Amino acid sequence: AAEAPSAPAAAPAPAAVAVDTSSINAEVITMPLMSDTMEEGVIAAWHKNVGDAVESGELLAEIETDKATMDFESTTDGTILYVGSEAGSAIAVGAVLAIIGEADADYKTLLAAQAAGDSLAEPSDPAPVAAAPAPAAQPATSPASPPAAAPAAVATSSNGRVKASPLAKKMAQDKGFNIGDIPGSGEGGRVVKRDVENFVPAAAPAQAAPAGAPASDKPAVVLPTVVGEESFEEKKVSQMRKTIAKRLSGSKFTSPHFYLTMDIDMDKVVEARKSINEMLADRGLKVSFNDMVIKAAAAALRQHPDVNASWQEDTIRYNHHIHVGVAVAVDEGLLVPVIRFADNKSLSHISTEVKDLAKKAISKKLQPSEWEGNTFTISNLGMFGIEEFTAIINPPDACIMAVGAIRDEPVVKNGQIVPGKRMKVTLSCDHRVVDGAVGSRFLQTFQALLQDPVRILA
Repeated sequence: AAEAPSAPAAAPAPAAVAVDTSSINAEVITMPLMSDTMEEGVIAAWHKNVGDAVESGELLAEIETDKATMDFESTTDGTILYVGSEAGSAIAVGAVLAIIGEADADYKTLLAAQAAGDSLAEPSDPAPVAAAPAPAAQPATSPASPPAAAPAAVATSSNGRVKASPLAKKMAQDKGFNIGDIPGSGEGGRVVKRDVENFVPAAAPAQAAPAGAPASDKPAVVLPTVVGEESFEEKKVSQMRKTIAKRLSGSKFTSPHFYLTMDIDMDKVVEARKSINEMLADRGLKVSFNDMVIKAAAAALRQHPDVNASWQEDTIRYNHHIHVGVAVAVDEGLLVPVIRFADNKSLSHISTEVKDLAKKAISKKLQPSEWEGNTFTISNLGMFGIEEFTAIINPPDACIMAVGAIRDEPVVKNGQIVPGKRMKVTLSCDHRVVDGAVGSRFLQTFQALLQDPVRILA
């Protein structure tokens, strides 16, 4: 039989111009992935400078990730030829962190290779291999179907993992590709950057209906492609926010908090407030529920001095004066102006002072003497409809009381279900100073005063 003609050699795919780095005795160190959510790292500090000698395992830099600041050690011996960023700047995962090698190594060519898109450790592409001769023609008894094109092989390592450059892996992940589906054109079938750029995912084959099954009358549902853009905005942390973070973090992590919640019948408070405001109307004054809470808390503190205290490491300070801090929300965070000697002030006095201090807080005109010296703090979110919450203790206090909204609900009185007004408060206590029984007795007194508000006016 006549010999079949040889198949022509397959034309190689056009390849990017590779930069030969094989003769350069230097190693590129890239920003490692130090946490599962890390996208970039900030160089907190360099411990070596360009021109310094470094040994493998020696501390090279401190890298701040999204979770912690970690030491980063050199992975090779040599001279530091290049660093990718100054201290304080961010470097993306996989980007050049440093180049270490012989003192006279051509590190600029390595950088050019990176810029050209080649993996810095990737060799140049292998030469194209000519296709094997086609087998001799066989007599056919029926028309032959053209053979299906065999997919390009994907190189895998001995442990079954796909061989791919770090840059190619990251690009595939960003594009939503399975790296195992991408044919590699690098050495030994290694997947490189251009393979990911040129890869077009194959459309999923339609599933054939089983034989004899009736065709569906319903058209297939085609979901629209939704395209969105992830975005965010970063704002520099204000000094107020830094102070809040420092103080409350210190409180939460230093003071062993525990919480006591009590439900209070507010029917008589609602009636008393209405009557008081009618009496004060000609003076242009109006008392709020929070003013009555402050007054009742101050009166209860006078009866329970163990709550009006603070931890002083070697001693516990029991304050004889009662200064109630009132949390006020402002644009940049939270301020706590202080009502001094609150137990000695009338409701109208407290009401006027709270309003004046709140205005100063919002307009940033509070003086240090107006926010210092609190011995107990109240945080009220009832005006936002919050029924119950816990608050972080405001140093140096031993307790803070979180006040919820007054709510309407059915209650049982004298064996009858009737509408009622209820309010929950939660006392956060520093267990180093206040025990559960002490905090509970304070809340019992506070509850009794609000449920019979005439007593707080005495």
